[in-house]
Amino acid sequence: MRKYISEVIGTFSLVFCGTGAMAINEVTGGDITHVGVAITWGLIVMAMIYAFGEISGAHFNPAVTIAFAYAKKFDWKEVPKYIMAQCIGAILASSVLLFLFPQSEYLGGTLPVLDDLRAFVLELLLTYFLMVVIINVSTGSKEIGTMAGIAIGGVVLLEAMFAGPMTKASMNPARSLGPALLSGHWEHQWLYFTAPVLGALLGVLTCKLVKPKNCCDDC
Repeated sequence: MRKYISEVIGTFSLVFCGTGAMAINEVTGGDITHVGVAITWGLIVMAMIYAFGEISGAHFNPAVTIAFAYAKKFDWKEVPKYIMAQCIGAILASSVLLFLFPQSEYLGGTLPVLDDLRAFVLELLLTYFLMVVIINVSTGSKEIGTMAGIAIGGVVLLEAMFAGPMTKASMNPARSLGPALLSGHWEHQWLYFTAPVLGALLGVLTCKLVKPKNCCDDC
């Protein structure tokens, strides 16, 4: 249970702070700014990796969990439990944000300004880059080294910085689910549930080609 509780708390914290910054930016007319939102995402991801990396692996993302299982670094039977824990954390976070900021229309939700095809490709590539970094600084389901949190948080910050205005840089189906469910804005959400998973799987495939011993326990 320690692993599942860690995933709930970690995903709750990530969604609460990240989408919370977006919701506050919305209701204050831009006080936090886009740069502030991106920094918030990067810092909360980094902090939660250091807090829970040794317990659950600090996935906080169904796409990452599925990709680790595909790489045979994580047990497939644990995947549904992890995804459920992550979705619970995200929904709880969005529920609290709805209570705190009922005037927010989107609650930090993911809605693209691009058409669906371009948004799909962008989200796929963003998650691809993220997964390549994750799988190269981790072993099994555990994050290792003092630089793992900085590396992963840095990539999240970077991608939120440049791609946030286009798609909100989700890279995480659970992160998109919470705000969509509580705000009622389900438009385009199919791409946020599928593109990150495909991008993460492609990241594992690439890693198997160039660094097989690091990316596949059977290689």
